[in-house]
Amino acid sequence: MEQIINSLLEIDTYKFSMGQAIYHQFPSYTTTWSFKCRNEDVHFTPEMVEEIREQIRAYCDLRFDEEELQYLKSIIWFKSSYIDFLRLWHPRFEDFTITEDDPCGLVIETRGTWLNTSMYEIPTLAIVNEVYFRMRYDYSSLMASFRKRLDDKTARLVNGELNLGAFSEFGLRRRLSAEAQELAVKTLAENKYPDSIFVGTSNVYLAKKYKVTPVGTMAHEWIMCIGQGNHKHNPAYSNWYALDHWVKEYGILNGTALTDAITTDCFLRDFQLTYGTLFSGVRHDSGDPYEWGDKMIAHYEELGIDPKTKTLLFSDSLDFERADKLRTYFKDRAKVAFGIGTYIANDTDEPALNIVMKTTECNGMDVAKISDVEGKGMCKNPDYIKYVKRCIDWRMSHDDYRN
Repeated sequence: MEQIINSLLEIDTYKFSMGQAIYHQFPSYTTTWSFKCRNEDVHFTPEMVEEIREQIRAYCDLRFDEEELQYLKSIIWFKSSYIDFLRLWHPRFEDFTITEDDPCGLVIETRGTWLNTSMYEIPTLAIVNEVYFRMRYDYSSLMASFRKRLDDKTARLVNGELNLGAFSEFGLRRRLSAEAQELAVKTLAENKYPDSIFVGTSNVYLAKKYKVTPVGTMAHEWIMCIGQGNHKHNPAYSNWYALDHWVKEYGILNGTALTDAITTDCFLRDFQLTYGTLFSGVRHDSGDPYEWGDKMIAHYEELGIDPKTKTLLFSDSLDFERADKLRTYFKDRAKVAFGIGTYIANDTDEPALNIVMKTTECNGMDVAKISDVEGKGMCKNPDYIKYVKRCIDWRMSHDDYRN
Protein backbone atom coordinates (compact mmCIF):
# COMPACT_ATOMS: atom_id res chain seq x y z
CA MET A 1 0.00 0.00 0.00
CA GLU A 2 1.01 3.60 -0.51
CA GLN A 3 2.06 5.54 2.57
CA ILE A 4 -1.05 6.68 4.49
CA ILE A 5 0.32 9.49 6.68
CA ASN A 6 2.53 11.79 4.62
CA SER A 7 2.83 14.85 6.85
CA LEU A 8 3.15 15.40 10.60
CA LEU A 9 0.43 18.04 10.16
CA GLU A 10 -1.94 15.16 9.44
CA ILE A 11 -3.22 15.19 12.99
CA ASP A 12 -6.05 16.83 14.93
CA THR A 13 -5.52 20.44 15.92
CA TYR A 14 -6.03 19.84 19.62
CA LYS A 15 -2.94 17.62 19.71
CA PHE A 16 -0.82 20.69 19.04
CA SER A 17 -2.80 22.79 21.52
CA MET A 18 -2.35 20.21 24.25
CA GLY A 19 1.20 19.53 23.08
CA GLN A 20 2.29 23.11 23.65
CA ALA A 21 0.86 23.11 27.17
CA ILE A 22 2.47 19.72 27.88
CA TYR A 23 5.81 21.01 26.60
CA HIS A 24 5.71 24.10 28.81
CA GLN A 25 4.16 22.62 31.95
CA PHE A 26 4.45 18.80 32.00
CA PRO A 27 7.52 17.81 29.96
CA SER A 28 8.50 14.99 32.35
CA TYR A 29 5.11 13.25 32.42
CA THR A 30 5.00 9.74 30.94
CA THR A 31 1.96 7.95 29.58
CA THR A 32 0.81 4.60 28.26
CA TRP A 33 -1.80 4.45 25.51
CA SER A 34 -3.82 1.38 24.54
CA PHE A 35 -5.75 0.59 21.37
CA LYS A 36 -9.22 -0.92 21.59
CA CYS A 37 -11.63 -2.11 18.93
CA ARG A 38 -15.19 -1.93 20.27
CA ASN A 39 -16.66 -3.87 17.32
CA GLU A 40 -17.17 -7.46 18.45
CA ASP A 41 -17.38 -8.82 14.89
CA VAL A 42 -14.16 -7.25 13.56
CA HIS A 43 -10.93 -9.19 13.17
CA PHE A 44 -7.57 -7.96 11.92
CA THR A 45 -5.66 -10.56 9.93
CA PRO A 46 -1.89 -11.07 10.36
CA GLU A 47 -1.43 -9.40 6.96
CA MET A 48 -3.33 -6.34 8.19
CA VAL A 49 -1.26 -6.19 11.35
CA GLU A 50 1.97 -6.34 9.36
CA GLU A 51 0.77 -3.54 7.05
CA ILE A 52 -0.24 -1.44 10.06
CA ARG A 53 3.22 -2.00 11.54
CA GLU A 54 4.95 -0.90 8.34
CA GLN A 55 2.69 2.15 7.95
CA ILE A 56 3.48 3.26 11.51
CA ARG A 57 7.18 2.71 10.81
CA ALA A 58 6.89 4.96 7.76
CA TYR A 59 5.02 7.59 9.78
CA CYS A 60 7.89 7.60 12.28
CA ASP A 61 10.31 8.59 9.50
CA LEU A 62 8.49 11.90 8.93
CA ARG A 63 9.76 15.31 10.02
CA PHE A 64 8.21 18.78 9.95
CA ASP A 65 9.39 21.01 7.13
CA GLU A 66 9.81 24.74 7.54
CA GLU A 67 6.66 25.63 5.62
CA GLU A 68 4.59 23.47 7.96
CA LEU A 69 6.17 25.05 11.02
CA GLN A 70 5.54 28.54 9.72
CA TYR A 71 1.90 27.64 9.19
CA LEU A 72 1.61 26.52 12.81
CA LYS A 73 3.39 29.68 13.94
CA SER A 74 0.72 31.75 12.14
CA ILE A 75 -1.93 30.40 14.53
CA ILE A 76 -2.22 33.04 17.21
CA TRP A 77 -1.84 30.89 20.33
CA PHE A 78 1.24 28.91 19.30
CA LYS A 79 4.51 30.21 20.72
CA SER A 80 7.96 30.27 19.17
CA SER A 81 9.38 28.05 21.91
CA TYR A 82 6.97 25.24 20.99
CA ILE A 83 7.60 25.68 17.27
CA ASP A 84 11.33 25.35 17.95
CA PHE A 85 10.63 22.12 19.85
CA LEU A 86 8.61 20.74 16.91
CA ARG A 87 11.52 21.60 14.62
CA LEU A 88 13.48 18.92 16.49
CA TRP A 89 10.62 16.52 17.27
CA HIS A 90 9.78 13.33 15.44
CA PRO A 91 7.86 10.14 16.25
CA ARG A 92 9.79 7.18 17.67
CA PHE A 93 8.92 3.70 16.43
CA GLU A 94 10.57 2.38 19.59
CA ASP A 95 7.63 3.77 21.58
CA PHE A 96 5.23 1.34 19.85
CA THR A 97 4.37 -2.27 20.65
CA ILE A 98 2.26 -3.90 17.91
CA THR A 99 1.20 -7.55 18.19
CA GLU A 100 -1.49 -9.95 16.97
CA ASP A 101 -2.99 -10.84 20.35
CA ASP A 102 -6.46 -9.90 21.64
CA PRO A 103 -9.78 -11.23 20.30
CA CYS A 104 -9.76 -8.66 17.47
CA GLY A 105 -6.29 -9.75 16.34
CA LEU A 106 -4.58 -6.41 16.98
CA VAL A 107 -2.90 -4.94 20.05
CA ILE A 108 -1.18 -1.57 19.94
CA GLU A 109 0.38 0.15 22.93
CA THR A 110 2.60 3.18 23.11
CA ARG A 111 4.79 4.09 26.07
CA GLY A 112 7.00 7.09 26.63
CA THR A 113 6.84 10.78 27.41
CA TRP A 114 3.42 12.37 27.18
CA LEU A 115 4.96 14.80 24.68
CA ASN A 116 5.56 11.87 22.33
CA THR A 117 2.74 9.44 22.97
CA SER A 118 -0.02 12.04 22.81
CA MET A 119 0.96 12.71 19.20
CA TYR A 120 0.64 9.06 18.15
CA GLU A 121 -3.07 8.50 18.82
CA ILE A 122 -4.65 10.12 15.76
CA PRO A 123 -2.19 8.94 13.04
CA THR A 124 -2.33 5.41 14.48
CA LEU A 125 -6.12 5.26 14.33
CA ALA A 126 -6.14 6.73 10.81
CA ILE A 127 -3.66 4.06 9.70
CA VAL A 128 -5.64 1.22 11.31
CA ASN A 129 -8.85 2.38 9.65
CA GLU A 130 -7.43 2.73 6.17
CA VAL A 131 -5.55 -0.55 6.26
CA TYR A 132 -8.65 -2.39 7.45
CA PHE A 133 -10.99 -0.98 4.80
CA ARG A 134 -8.53 -1.30 1.93
CA MET A 135 -7.64 -4.91 2.80
CA ARG A 136 -11.07 -6.11 3.94
CA TYR A 137 -13.29 -4.74 1.15
CA ASP A 138 -13.28 -3.69 -2.48
CA TYR A 139 -11.99 -0.19 -1.86
CA SER A 140 -13.14 1.24 -5.21
CA SER A 141 -16.72 0.19 -4.41
CA LEU A 142 -16.46 1.77 -0.96
CA MET A 143 -15.24 5.03 -2.46
CA ALA A 144 -18.09 5.00 -4.98
CA SER A 145 -20.63 4.68 -2.17
CA PHE A 146 -18.76 7.34 -0.18
CA ARG A 147 -18.91 9.82 -3.09
CA LYS A 148 -22.62 9.22 -3.64
CA ARG A 149 -23.47 9.70 0.03
CA LEU A 150 -21.25 12.78 0.24
CA ASP A 151 -22.98 14.33 -2.79
CA ASP A 152 -26.42 13.52 -1.37
CA LYS A 153 -25.77 14.97 2.07
CA THR A 154 -24.04 18.06 0.67
CA ALA A 155 -27.02 18.70 -1.61
CA ARG A 156 -29.29 18.85 1.43
CA LEU A 157 -27.19 21.72 2.79
CA VAL A 158 -26.95 23.51 -0.55
CA ASN A 159 -30.72 23.47 -1.11
CA GLY A 160 -31.41 24.58 2.46
CA GLU A 161 -33.25 21.42 3.47
CA LEU A 162 -30.91 21.15 6.47
CA ASN A 163 -29.45 24.14 8.30
CA LEU A 164 -26.53 23.48 10.63
CA GLY A 165 -25.17 26.93 11.32
CA ALA A 166 -21.43 26.58 12.07
CA PHE A 167 -20.01 23.08 11.60
CA SER A 168 -16.61 21.45 11.13
CA GLU A 169 -15.23 18.11 10.00
CA PHE A 170 -13.77 16.02 12.85
CA GLY A 171 -13.26 12.63 11.16
CA LEU A 172 -9.53 12.04 10.86
CA ARG A 173 -9.27 9.25 13.42
CA ARG A 174 -12.07 7.17 11.86
CA ARG A 175 -11.88 8.20 8.22
CA LEU A 176 -12.27 5.70 5.41
CA SER A 177 -9.01 6.92 3.91
CA ALA A 178 -6.92 10.02 3.35
CA GLU A 179 -8.48 10.26 -0.12
CA ALA A 180 -12.01 10.17 1.31
CA GLN A 181 -11.40 12.77 4.00
CA GLU A 182 -9.72 15.15 1.55
CA LEU A 183 -12.62 14.78 -0.89
CA ALA A 184 -15.09 15.56 1.90
CA VAL A 185 -13.22 18.66 3.09
CA LYS A 186 -12.71 19.90 -0.47
CA THR A 187 -16.38 19.40 -1.32
CA LEU A 188 -17.68 21.06 1.83
CA ALA A 189 -15.27 23.99 1.46
CA GLU A 190 -16.15 24.67 -2.17
CA ASN A 191 -19.94 24.72 -1.82
CA LYS A 192 -22.10 27.59 -0.59
CA TYR A 193 -24.98 27.08 1.83
CA PRO A 194 -27.91 29.37 2.73
CA ASP A 195 -27.88 28.73 6.49
CA SER A 196 -24.85 26.53 7.14
CA ILE A 197 -21.22 27.62 7.51
CA PHE A 198 -18.41 25.12 6.96
CA VAL A 199 -15.81 26.47 9.39
CA GLY A 200 -13.00 23.99 8.86
CA THR A 201 -11.51 20.66 9.82
CA SER A 202 -9.62 19.17 12.74
CA ASN A 203 -7.04 17.83 10.25
CA VAL A 204 -4.33 20.52 10.27
CA TYR A 205 -2.85 19.34 6.97
CA LEU A 206 -6.17 19.69 5.14
CA ALA A 207 -6.95 22.99 6.88
CA LYS A 208 -3.69 24.37 5.53
CA LYS A 209 -4.23 22.93 2.05
CA TYR A 210 -7.80 24.20 1.63
CA LYS A 211 -7.37 27.44 3.58
CA VAL A 212 -10.04 26.69 6.17
CA THR A 213 -9.79 26.94 9.95
CA PRO A 214 -7.96 24.19 11.88
CA VAL A 215 -10.54 23.42 14.56
CA GLY A 216 -10.03 21.80 17.96
CA THR A 217 -10.56 22.08 21.69
CA MET A 218 -9.03 19.79 24.32
CA ALA A 219 -9.25 16.03 24.79
CA HIS A 220 -10.03 13.79 27.74
CA GLU A 221 -6.33 12.96 28.08
CA TRP A 222 -5.65 16.54 29.21
CA ILE A 223 -8.04 16.27 32.14
CA MET A 224 -7.16 12.67 32.99
CA CYS A 225 -3.39 13.11 33.01
CA ILE A 226 -3.30 16.42 34.86
CA GLY A 227 -5.95 15.45 37.38
CA GLN A 228 -4.88 11.85 37.95
CA GLY A 229 -1.24 11.65 36.85
CA ASN A 230 -0.07 13.56 39.92
CA HIS A 231 -0.50 11.10 42.77
CA LYS A 232 -1.11 13.90 45.26
CA HIS A 233 -4.28 15.06 43.49
CA ASN A 234 -7.80 14.01 44.38
CA PRO A 235 -9.15 12.78 41.01
CA ALA A 236 -12.57 14.33 41.72
CA TYR A 237 -10.89 17.73 41.20
CA SER A 238 -9.34 16.77 37.82
CA ASN A 239 -11.30 19.43 35.97
CA TRP A 240 -10.10 22.24 38.22
CA TYR A 241 -6.44 21.34 37.70
CA ALA A 242 -6.95 20.94 33.95
CA LEU A 243 -8.81 24.23 33.51
CA ASP A 244 -6.29 26.08 35.66
CA HIS A 245 -3.31 24.89 33.62
CA TRP A 246 -5.11 25.60 30.34
CA VAL A 247 -5.74 29.19 31.38
CA LYS A 248 -2.10 29.54 32.43
CA GLU A 249 -1.10 28.52 28.91
CA TYR A 250 -3.70 30.33 26.81
CA GLY A 251 -5.49 32.96 28.90
CA ILE A 252 -8.70 33.74 27.05
CA LEU A 253 -7.51 32.14 23.77
CA ASN A 254 -8.31 28.66 22.53
CA GLY A 255 -10.95 28.21 25.19
CA THR A 256 -13.55 25.46 24.72
CA ALA A 257 -13.79 23.21 27.76
CA LEU A 258 -14.60 19.50 27.58
CA THR A 259 -17.15 18.57 30.24
CA ASP A 260 -17.47 14.80 30.54
CA ALA A 261 -14.06 13.39 31.54
CA ILE A 262 -15.33 12.64 35.07
CA THR A 263 -19.03 13.45 34.46
CA THR A 264 -20.50 16.81 33.56
CA ASP A 265 -22.09 17.26 36.99
CA CYS A 266 -18.66 17.08 38.62
CA PHE A 267 -17.25 19.40 35.94
CA LEU A 268 -19.82 22.05 36.83
CA ARG A 269 -18.55 22.15 40.42
CA ASP A 270 -15.31 23.61 39.06
CA PHE A 271 -16.72 25.54 36.11
CA GLN A 272 -17.70 28.54 38.18
CA LEU A 273 -17.67 32.26 37.38
CA THR A 274 -13.97 32.67 36.55
CA TYR A 275 -13.72 29.73 34.16
CA GLY A 276 -17.26 30.26 32.89
CA THR A 277 -16.20 33.77 31.89
CA LEU A 278 -12.74 32.95 30.50
CA PHE A 279 -13.74 29.97 28.36
CA SER A 280 -15.67 30.80 25.20
CA GLY A 281 -17.76 27.66 25.40
CA VAL A 282 -18.07 23.98 26.24
CA ARG A 283 -18.00 20.72 24.26
CA HIS A 284 -20.49 17.85 24.48
CA ASP A 285 -19.11 14.33 23.91
CA SER A 286 -21.46 11.92 25.70
CA GLY A 287 -24.94 11.63 27.12
CA ASP A 288 -28.20 13.15 25.94
CA PRO A 289 -27.23 16.35 24.04
CA TYR A 290 -30.52 18.12 24.80
CA GLU A 291 -30.27 17.47 28.54
CA TRP A 292 -26.63 18.53 28.46
CA GLY A 293 -27.34 21.76 26.57
CA ASP A 294 -30.22 22.68 28.88
CA LYS A 295 -27.99 22.01 31.87
CA MET A 296 -25.16 24.17 30.52
CA ILE A 297 -27.50 27.06 29.70
CA ALA A 298 -29.04 26.90 33.17
CA HIS A 299 -25.55 26.87 34.69
CA TYR A 300 -24.47 29.94 32.75
CA GLU A 301 -27.64 31.74 33.81
CA GLU A 302 -27.04 30.79 37.43
CA LEU A 303 -23.55 32.31 37.16
CA GLY A 304 -25.03 35.52 35.74
CA ILE A 305 -23.44 34.88 32.32
CA ASP A 306 -25.57 35.38 29.22
CA PRO A 307 -25.53 31.96 27.49
CA LYS A 308 -26.04 33.69 24.15
CA THR A 309 -22.42 34.84 24.44
CA LYS A 310 -21.17 31.25 24.83
CA THR A 311 -20.81 28.36 22.39
CA LEU A 312 -22.27 24.89 22.84
CA LEU A 313 -20.10 22.63 20.65
CA PHE A 314 -21.65 19.23 19.97
CA SER A 315 -19.35 16.42 18.80
CA ASP A 316 -20.89 13.08 19.79
CA SER A 317 -22.05 10.70 17.03
CA LEU A 318 -23.57 13.43 14.89
CA ASP A 319 -25.05 13.44 11.42
CA PHE A 320 -26.52 16.41 9.57
CA GLU A 321 -30.10 15.67 10.62
CA ARG A 322 -29.22 15.45 14.34
CA ALA A 323 -27.21 18.65 14.05
CA ASP A 324 -30.09 20.43 12.31
CA LYS A 325 -32.49 19.44 15.12
CA LEU A 326 -30.04 20.49 17.84
CA ARG A 327 -29.49 23.87 16.18
CA THR A 328 -33.23 24.45 15.92
CA TYR A 329 -33.64 23.65 19.61
CA PHE A 330 -30.75 25.78 20.94
CA LYS A 331 -30.12 28.51 18.34
CA ASP A 332 -32.04 31.28 20.13
CA ARG A 333 -30.55 30.45 23.53
CA ALA A 334 -26.79 30.07 22.86
CA LYS A 335 -24.25 29.98 20.08
CA VAL A 336 -24.29 26.50 18.56
CA ALA A 337 -21.56 24.67 16.64
CA PHE A 338 -20.91 21.10 15.55
CA GLY A 339 -17.90 18.86 15.08
CA ILE A 340 -18.99 16.00 12.82
CA GLY A 341 -16.66 13.07 12.28
CA THR A 342 -17.49 9.60 10.98
CA TYR A 343 -20.66 10.71 9.18
CA ILE A 344 -18.56 13.00 6.99
CA ALA A 345 -15.29 11.05 6.72
CA ASN A 346 -16.44 7.39 6.66
CA ASP A 347 -20.03 7.09 5.46
CA THR A 348 -20.20 4.12 3.05
CA ASP A 349 -22.24 0.99 2.40
CA GLU A 350 -20.18 -0.80 5.07
CA PRO A 351 -20.32 -0.01 8.81
CA ALA A 352 -17.53 2.14 10.23
CA LEU A 353 -15.12 0.81 12.81
CA ASN A 354 -15.56 1.86 16.42
CA ILE A 355 -11.93 2.05 17.48
CA VAL A 356 -10.21 4.18 20.09
CA MET A 357 -6.78 4.70 21.56
CA LYS A 358 -6.87 5.98 25.11
CA THR A 359 -4.50 6.93 27.90
CA THR A 360 -4.45 4.07 30.40
CA GLU A 361 -1.52 5.14 32.61
CA CYS A 362 0.16 8.41 33.51
CA ASN A 363 3.41 8.48 35.50
CA GLY A 364 2.97 4.78 36.23
CA MET A 365 -0.48 5.31 37.73
CA ASP A 366 -3.83 4.19 36.37
CA VAL A 367 -6.05 6.89 34.88
CA ALA A 368 -9.74 6.62 34.04
CA LYS A 369 -12.42 8.43 32.11
CA ILE A 370 -15.80 8.37 33.86
CA SER A 371 -18.10 9.46 31.06
CA ASP A 372 -21.73 10.60 31.20
CA VAL A 373 -22.72 7.23 29.68
CA GLU A 374 -21.50 3.66 30.11
CA GLY A 375 -19.21 2.25 27.44
CA LYS A 376 -17.17 5.33 26.52
CA GLY A 377 -14.60 4.97 29.28
CA MET A 378 -11.42 2.91 29.20
CA CYS A 379 -9.29 1.77 32.14
CA LYS A 380 -7.39 -1.46 32.72
CA ASN A 381 -7.92 -1.49 36.50
CA PRO A 382 -11.51 -1.94 37.73
CA ASP A 383 -10.43 -1.11 41.30
CA TYR A 384 -9.14 2.26 40.15
CA ILE A 385 -12.45 3.03 38.44
CA LYS A 386 -14.23 2.25 41.72
CA TYR A 387 -11.81 4.55 43.57
CA VAL A 388 -12.41 7.45 41.19
CA LYS A 389 -16.16 6.98 41.37
CA ARG A 390 -16.03 6.97 45.18
CA CYS A 391 -14.05 10.23 45.11
CA ILE A 392 -16.58 11.81 42.77
CA ASP A 393 -19.55 10.57 44.83
CA TRP A 394 -18.02 11.91 48.05
CA ARG A 395 -17.32 15.27 46.49
CA MET A 396 -20.80 15.58 45.02
CA SER A 397 -22.33 14.74 48.41
CA HIS A 398 -20.07 16.69 50.77
CA ASP A 399 -18.09 19.43 49.02
CA ASP A 400 -19.75 22.82 49.33
CA TYR A 401 -18.18 24.30 46.21
CA ARG A 402 -19.71 27.73 46.83
CA ASN A 403 -17.48 28.37 49.85
